[in-house]
Amino acid sequence: MQVPAMLPSFRHAAAGALALLLSACSLFPAKTAEPPPPPAKPVIALALGGGAAKGFAHIGVIKALEAQGIVPDIVVGTSAGSVVGAMYAAGKNGFELQTLAISLDESQVSDWSLPDRGVLKGDALAAFINKAIGNAPIEKLPKKFGAVATDLASGEPIVFRSGDTGTAVRASSSVPGVFQPVAIRGREYVDGGLVSPVPVRFAREMGATFVIAVDISNRPQAGKTKSSLDVLLQTFAIMGQSLNRNELPQADVVIRPDISQLASADFRTRHLAVLEGEKAAAQALPALKAKLEGWGRPAAKE
Repeated sequence: MQVPAMLPSFRHAAAGALALLLSACSLFPAKTAEPPPPPAKPVIALALGGGAAKGFAHIGVIKALEAQGIVPDIVVGTSAGSVVGAMYAAGKNGFELQTLAISLDESQVSDWSLPDRGVLKGDALAAFINKAIGNAPIEKLPKKFGAVATDLASGEPIVFRSGDTGTAVRASSSVPGVFQPVAIRGREYVDGGLVSPVPVRFAREMGATFVIAVDISNRPQAGKTKSSLDVLLQTFAIMGQSLNRNELPQADVVIRPDISQLASADFRTRHLAVLEGEKAAAQALPALKAKLEGWGRPAAKE
């Protein structure tokens, strides 16, 4: 039979085919694993707290953040934070806000009246805000914005995210006993500091995945209160301290300007407040930038 004689040639052919296959494999290296995709960018919110004239410190914080290219997607403000926040959300940068603040005459936002559940009506503040932002309603502002106020009848918080911007800011800033309550759609509203001195949780509810909180709230002061205003401010400070214990831990970074020596009702120290805001933000920047850079990445195993 001829079959056995064919075996050597078959072996040679198989060996040649195997060598050819191996050489082909060397031309096409093994496919390596694809690197994981970079984490999505965080949705950054700036939560600006209340503090009357100390709110000028927010401007300094904004300036310092902008200088490092940190620009929030969402701005939420309570009381003084809503004043600065509305203008920032409308497109004014930190330097424009500072120019506006330094040139501000207190009479532009004060409309005194006979006591009627408050000695300031608040119309002047609303008009000032609307003029500064070109009368844009909240939903038309370049940045997503919310102003926190308190429903006077129910005590429930509300975040105004649409409608007249000046009126929403006026409601958020209506300190009981100082400003008259604000009527909106059949309900009355007062200062948002009663329910959320630094609105971190509302920033989360508006879609933030990274919250920078700015706390300018007063700390309770030891010693005898000397006037009705002192009693009111001390009451707010005690209440705010309690609320902040629950809310501030929800922030990724908390910036606390040292404004303890500035009076809440003194507009003359506004330039100092701006400076303290810049200083506090600068001190927080290393930790803030590190957290932003590491956002979305799994924590390193020890």
